[in-house]
Amino acid sequence: MNQSIIREVEKQIEPIFHKIQEVEYYNQEKVLNAFRTHQVSDSDFNPTTGYGYDDYGRDKLEAVYASVFGTEDALVRPQITSGTHAISTALFGVLRPGDELLYITGKPYDTLNQVIGHEKFVSGSLSDFGVQYHHTDLNDGCIDFKQVKQMINDQTKVIAIQRSKGYDDRPSITIEEMEKVIKQIRHLKEDVIIFVDNCYGEFVEMKEPTDLGADLIAGSLIKNPGGGIARMGGYIAGKKAYVEMAANRLTAPGIGKEVGASIGMLQEMYQGLFLAPHVVSEALKGAVFTSAYLQKLGYNTTPTFDAHRTDLIQSVTFHTAEQMIAFCQAIQRQSPINSHVLPYPASMPGYEDDVIMAAGTFIQGASLELTADGPIREPYTAFVQGGLTYNHVKLAVINAANKLKS
Repeated sequence: MNQSIIREVEKQIEPIFHKIQEVEYYNQEKVLNAFRTHQVSDSDFNPTTGYGYDDYGRDKLEAVYASVFGTEDALVRPQITSGTHAISTALFGVLRPGDELLYITGKPYDTLNQVIGHEKFVSGSLSDFGVQYHHTDLNDGCIDFKQVKQMINDQTKVIAIQRSKGYDDRPSITIEEMEKVIKQIRHLKEDVIIFVDNCYGEFVEMKEPTDLGADLIAGSLIKNPGGGIARMGGYIAGKKAYVEMAANRLTAPGIGKEVGASIGMLQEMYQGLFLAPHVVSEALKGAVFTSAYLQKLGYNTTPTFDAHRTDLIQSVTFHTAEQMIAFCQAIQRQSPINSHVLPYPASMPGYEDDVIMAAGTFIQGASLELTADGPIREPYTAFVQGGLTYNHVKLAVINAANKLKS
């Protein structure tokens, strides 16, 4: 372990850490104010079972989320099983047969491809229900508004933006870029629904997509807003009418948000949201260190350590599949859970290629905890994300890099 390189890297990234802490402070105040405004009480943690009628803690949590994201309403439930489920629920909620869904950030990541069903027939997909789909490619990593302008038509009901790059070799979409594009879209078609897949992006910047005019956002509680505590769940936030449509899809038409027992999870969902700005800050610091340290050792990292960030994902590109696998396996060995388990590439539901997943996490699949994963395909890029504490990310990345050199 080269201590001089580590000291050099940490001195280099210190000014970036100060900026991350400023964002954390701003977002922590925003979350705290939402809790205070809605007078969150320990009695709001009381669980419900069965139908979950009159679950006041659940309803207040959704009001807190709406305040944090600056929206009219929110749907926050343990019954939403993943980010993909939250996105699917939102899209199925607002789209109808004959409508068109237009993604303007390129082809969505693999699991969403099957929800949309545009590449091959998938029973129950949007295409199976007669929803049309198109996407526009990015131009030099940015949303190509000229192409978007050409594609929008009378049937375009939803324009979707994927904030994070996911398993793709492209920049993530910053809040600044998103704000510009949303304004341009409103001039073209005022009544179109602008939906943002907000996964991995919550609390990374001072503004959220709904602060810029997005109508609907969705994400997972085992990513940023769960603060590393929420064991499951997801959220949808936005205009009241659209949230209601999504709720009718999640449960049943006419029932919507009225049911859904909290089954003893409310305290962790509240506390996770409260902790989220800090834990996201720790994960961001870890991503910056990962980029700077591995770049110093000669690896290609995206984004670079000094780039503006809008999500937690840090990609590292290796020369061979074997290097990528070895790195992920080394990260697993530095995990607090299942450090003795050796991950290998395998097929996963929703993905076209074998995927390796190093995820020694307290919560299965939690992307706010340190993970390293990716599909085994050229250019052999591992996506390193999360980290409940900066020092855990630092230890894991240093040791993984040492294993590659040995």
